[in-house]
Amino acid sequence: MTTSNYTPTVQGTGVKATVQRIGGYLAGMVMPNIGAFIAWGLITALFIETGWLPNEDFAALVGPMITMLLPVLIGYTGGRLVHGQRGAVVGAVATVGIVVGAEIPMFLGAMIIGPLAAYVVKLVDGLFQDRIRPGFEMLVDNFTAGIIGAGMALLGLWGIGPVVSRLTDIAGNGVDWLVSNHLLGLVSIIVEPAKVLFLNNAINHGVLSPLGVTEAAETGKSILFMIETNPGPGLGLLLAYFLFGPRSLRPTAPAAIIIHFVGGIHEVYFPYVLMKPRLILAMIAGGAAGVSTFMITGAGLVATPSPGSIMAYFAVAPKGGWISMLLGIVIAAAVTFAVAALLLGFGRKAGDETDDAAVTPEEQADREQAGLAEARRRSADNKNLAPAARGSGDDNTPRATVKES
Repeated sequence: MTTSNYTPTVQGTGVKATVQRIGGYLAGMVMPNIGAFIAWGLITALFIETGWLPNEDFAALVGPMITMLLPVLIGYTGGRLVHGQRGAVVGAVATVGIVVGAEIPMFLGAMIIGPLAAYVVKLVDGLFQDRIRPGFEMLVDNFTAGIIGAGMALLGLWGIGPVVSRLTDIAGNGVDWLVSNHLLGLVSIIVEPAKVLFLNNAINHGVLSPLGVTEAAETGKSILFMIETNPGPGLGLLLAYFLFGPRSLRPTAPAAIIIHFVGGIHEVYFPYVLMKPRLILAMIAGGAAGVSTFMITGAGLVATPSPGSIMAYFAVAPKGGWISMLLGIVIAAAVTFAVAALLLGFGRKAGDETDDAAVTPEEQADREQAGLAEARRRSADNKNLAPAARGSGDDNTPRATVKES
């Protein structure tokens, strides 16, 4: 199975690398279809009964798109990642078995059955690859794909679908308990550290987005879309670096702010946290403050804001939801900025220059070049000294006092 260019290549075999690789597979199934999610989100925000431009005829698109189109696209893409076009077709057929009869959008089920069906086709193709007589290739290929697709669709309808529905209900009940007890902000203790370890795709696309889509289909919006994608904490961190961070890093912060806040590429600020791991406390504090603000003000989005930029937030915010959405982002940024500035010592830490020395490879290369030039200068000075002076090793001895014994 291969992933797409949406996630970096993962090296290693440890637990972290395994989780990152799973997140890459999930992103590889979801990210190519983000355009379809945005289309559904725009139609929902505009034409449902509480939308910006209510229209009963156009609103009829919302249900079929969320329950059928989007899961089938995910299953199709997941199958294609495993076994090309044949895997894509079988994955789409199998996904239909998952979504038929389901009362909730089956994104998690599609992520499971699409790649699974394609993998079965891949195994069967390997068995028959060298055993088909010439002229029968198309017949065998079509019938094996059809039989496997039909079988996996039945399995999805009778087996996988009910299990995924039950798991989704359990997770949804857990989220409801956190919301009803005003504890949803505590999820930032898990989400923010996982994000800076590049597990954001696994969290957002694998857990939060499917639950959020289910909630949005029932209530018209969901706060779960805003937990991992909130651009506020990253903005606060980068502002703190710009004003109080190591001197060599301050010029890089403005460009990173634009890429993160406007472009929605959160990965740009992850290295800033990893360079000073204590700053994860600022990210947790800002994330929890933002989520708590969203929860108190009743904020929510109608679809996943992808990428997680301020522009995407405005695009998928429901009617009347801009103020509460902006308030959560601003408070998250302010809290993160305050805590990060405190942890950075407001730019007055005695070790600031020491931190600068190991900040960037370019800075390190410049220092190495300067050291090499100094060594050459000393070598040249030693050649001009008399033999007795060379043995002393004291470069500070004035040449006028050096005499031969």
